[in-house]
Amino acid sequence: MRLNSTSAQLLLLKCVGDQIWDEQTCIDQGIPQIWFDELVENYESGFDNDRNTIYVNEHVVNQYRGVSDLHIALKLAEFLGIDWKMATSTALGRRAQVEAIKAELDEL
Repeated sequence: MRLNSTSAQLLLLKCVGDQIWDEQTCIDQGIPQIWFDELVENYESGFDNDRNTIYVNEHVVNQYRGVSDLHIALKLAEFLGIDWKMATSTALGRRAQVEAIKAELDEL
């Protein structure tokens, strides 16, 4: 699938802000491989708080390789011409940042 404005907007709507997309999910969703290669990280669970713990199929994992859907949302915003720095300047938290970017879709 080739990324265009419509597919980028649809992908942005799938972003939540606190998920990690593995490589296969990125491929299935149409994320360009170059973006995946640029953004991929090895995440480690933090067990101090449940929101810092990584779950795969409801099982806790110590490490997980993938891309934060917040970072995907930022790349999609750039692709679409959304000024994500301005849009997210008052947003508190990852989910709020993604929601602020999504709100800018109405302005396109």
